[in-house]
Amino acid sequence: MDLESGQSRDPSKKDSWKTLLLLAYQSLGVVYGDLSTSPLYVYKSTFADDIQHSDTNEEIFGVLSFVFWTITLIPLFKYVFVVLRADDNGEGGTFALYSLICRHANVSLLPNRQVADEELSTYKLEHPPKKKNSSMVKTYLEKHKALHTALLILVLLGTCMVIGDGLLTPAISVFSAVSGLELSMSADHHQYAVIPITCFILVCLFALQHYGTHRVGFLFAPVVLTWLLCISALGLYNIIYWNPHVYQALSPYYMFKFLKKTKKGGWMSLGGILLCITGSEAMFADLGHFSYAAIQIAFTFLVYPALILAYMGQAAYLSQHHHTSYEISFYVSVPESVRWPVLIIAILASVVGGQAIISGTFSIINQSQSLGCFPRVKVIHTSDKIHGQIYIPEINWMLMILCIAVTIGFRDTKHMGNASGLAVMTVMLVTTSLTSMVIILCWHKPSIVALSFLFFFGSIELLYFSASLTKFREGAWLPILLALFLMTIMFVWHYATNKKYEYDLHNKVSLEWLLALGPSLGIARVPGVGLVFTDLTSGIPANFSRFVTNLPAFHRVLVFVCVKSVPVPYVPLAERYLVGRVGPAAHRSYRCIVRYGYRDVHQDVDSFEAELVEKLADFIRYDWFQKQHTGSCMGDDATHSNESSECRLAVIGMAALCRAPAYENEMEETVEAASVSAGFSSEESVTDVIEMEAVEKRVRFAINDDESETSGDRIHVHLQDEIEDLLGAQQAGTAFIIGHSHVRAKQGSSLLKRVALNFGYNFLGRNCRGPDVALKVPPASLLEVGMVYVV
Repeated sequence: MDLESGQSRDPSKKDSWKTLLLLAYQSLGVVYGDLSTSPLYVYKSTFADDIQHSDTNEEIFGVLSFVFWTITLIPLFKYVFVVLRADDNGEGGTFALYSLICRHANVSLLPNRQVADEELSTYKLEHPPKKKNSSMVKTYLEKHKALHTALLILVLLGTCMVIGDGLLTPAISVFSAVSGLELSMSADHHQYAVIPITCFILVCLFALQHYGTHRVGFLFAPVVLTWLLCISALGLYNIIYWNPHVYQALSPYYMFKFLKKTKKGGWMSLGGILLCITGSEAMFADLGHFSYAAIQIAFTFLVYPALILAYMGQAAYLSQHHHTSYEISFYVSVPESVRWPVLIIAILASVVGGQAIISGTFSIINQSQSLGCFPRVKVIHTSDKIHGQIYIPEINWMLMILCIAVTIGFRDTKHMGNASGLAVMTVMLVTTSLTSMVIILCWHKPSIVALSFLFFFGSIELLYFSASLTKFREGAWLPILLALFLMTIMFVWHYATNKKYEYDLHNKVSLEWLLALGPSLGIARVPGVGLVFTDLTSGIPANFSRFVTNLPAFHRVLVFVCVKSVPVPYVPLAERYLVGRVGPAAHRSYRCIVRYGYRDVHQDVDSFEAELVEKLADFIRYDWFQKQHTGSCMGDDATHSNESSECRLAVIGMAALCRAPAYENEMEETVEAASVSAGFSSEESVTDVIEMEAVEKRVRFAINDDESETSGDRIHVHLQDEIEDLLGAQQAGTAFIIGHSHVRAKQGSSLLKRVALNFGYNFLGRNCRGPDVALKVPPASLLEVGMVYVV
C-alpha cells in the first residue's frame, strides 16, 4: 500500500537521529492508524457468542494472554525483525516481494521483457549469490510453468484481500468508535443514531478523497499520537485502580488454561482475537515512505507498549466487573468523566485509520494495473509535490457504496470483525509464503531457515485462519465472495492481455515491408508526427499495417511507442526512455520504449507528447555524434537493417544535450551517459549483447583540415535537417494511433475460455477506461484502428 506521507525515499541514505525520530513520528498517522484503533472492537468481537465472561476470569485472562503473544509474535517478531528486511529498493508490500522473486528467478509472466531492463539501476540484485550453482528450489520453480501461474494467483489473492480490507476496515473502525454513544443514550435512541452517524462519517470520508490528504495530513500523526497516549493512560489507570496483578495473565499458561476450559468455543473465539493485529501489514507496505529504522522505533517504543497497556487495562476492569448492564466493549472501561473526549478522539483516530487503508487500496490497484492484472481505471494525482498520492474515482465510489452497504447490512461489530479477520489473515499468510521464498531465492539462506520461518509463523496464522473460516455464515463469506469476484476479473484480464501480446508477436510485420512503402505503392507521407502505440518492443505491429491498408498514408515522422512495466518499484527518470531508429535516418521512423515500475504512475509528465519529442531530439543528436565517431549502425548505414537488428536503442536521460547550433565552427557538446543495446528486443533475443557506456564524454569538434571540415559539415547538415523535420512535424500536429481491440476465442476452444474471452474480457474492455484515457490523448488527435484478436 502506497500511502501518503511524503516523497519516496532513497533507502541507501542514512538518516540522522533527528530525521529518524521525525520519520517515526510521521509514520504514526500513516502506518499505525488501523492497528492503534483495534482495542475498540477486539474484546467485543471475542466475547460476542462463542465464550462468556465468567467469575473465574479464566476467559478474560486467557484472551489477554492470546492478545499479548499474538501482537508480540506477528507484528513485532515477524514484521519488525524479518519481513521489513525483505524490501525492494526500500519499497514493501505484496508486489515488492513478487518483484524480488521475479528478478532472482525467471518466474515472471509479464510480456515484452528485455535484456536491457536488467541494466536499470533499480533492477540490480542486492544479494548476489555466493555460489554460481542455482538452488534446487529456483531450478524447480523455473522449470514448471504451472508454478509461475500459481505464484501469480497467490499474489492476486493477497491483493484482493487487501482491497477487501479497504472495504471493511473503515466500516468497523468508524462503527466501533461511534458505538460509544450507547453508554450516553437510551437503547431506543442509540439504535437509530449509530448507523446514520457512521454512514454520514463514511460518506464524508470518501467524498473528500479527491482532494488528497496532503492538506490535512499534518493532523494525522498528532491524532494517532493523542489516541495512543489516551489508551495508554486509560490502561494504566484501570490496571492500578482495578487489578494491579493483571500482568500475571501475560503468561502463556493462561492460553492453555483458556483452551482447556472453553474447548471448541475458545478456538472459534480466535476469530475475534486476531483483530488485534489488523493493520500490521501496513508496516511493511508503507516502508517506501519512511525507513526500516523509523517504523521499527515507532512500533517498538510507542505503539507496542500503548496497545499492551490498553488491552491489559480493559482486562483489569473486566476482571472486576462480571455482570455489567452493557455488552463488553471498549467504552465500559472508560471513566464517565472523560468518556466524551475519548469518544471524539476515537472517531478521529478511526477516520485516520480508514483514510490510510483507502489510500492503500488506490495504490495497490494502480500496481495491479501496471502488471496488466486489472482493467484500466482513471488515476489522478492529488499532489504535485508528493509522489504516490493518487485518487481513482471509480474505485472510490464503489468502495463507498459497498462500505455503507456493509455497515447497514451487518449492523454490528461481530459480523464486520469476522469478515475483516479473514481478509487480514489471508494477506498475512500470503506475505509469510512469499517471504519464505525470498529467504531462499534472494537472501540465499538454507532451505531449513525458510521452512522454519514458514512453519512457525504459518502455523500460528493458519490457526487463526481456521477459526475465521468457522465464521463463514456470520460475515466471513463477504471477503471470500469479494476475492473470488475480483480474482476472476484480474485473472481474465491478465490472461487475455498475454494472449493479445502473443498474437501481436506472431503477426508482426517485417521492417522490409515498412521500408518498401512509398509513392510507387500509392502511399503518401503527410505532415505531422504519428505515434503508433504497441506492446511490441521489436518489429512493426499488425495494427499499423491494417491502418496503412485502409488509409494509404502515414505521417512524415513515425514513432512506434511501447509503454511497458518492469518488475521494479520505480524507474529513474534518467533511465525511462529507450529510443532507437527503425530503418535509415532518411525514413524518419523511430522506436521509443517507455518503462515504468509497479509504483510509478504513468501520468507523471505534464505532456507526454512534448516529453517524447524532446527525447527524440536528444537521441538524434546522440545518434549523429555516434555516427561521426564510430560509424556503427547509424544513419544511412542502417538501410539494410532487418527486423532483428533495427539499430541499437539508447537510454535517453533527463539532462538535455547541448543545443548549440550544428553549423558553428567550434562546438562543445556533453553527451549523456547512455545504455546502448545492439538490437535487443523482446525476451526471445536474450543472446543479444548489451554495451554500456558508463562515463560522461566531453567532445570537442575541431576543424583542422578540409576532409574533417567536409565530413563535419555534412553531418551537421544532416543533423540540422532531421531536427528541423522533427520540430516541423510537431508543429503540424501529432496523431495517436491506438488499436481498438476485440478478442474472440478460436474455434475448438473450451467453454471456459470462450466465456472468459468472448464475454468477460470484451465486457470489461467496453466498460472500463480505454488506453486513450490512460494516456490523456486529446480526442481530436486520436486515431483508433479496429483489430480482432482470434486467440
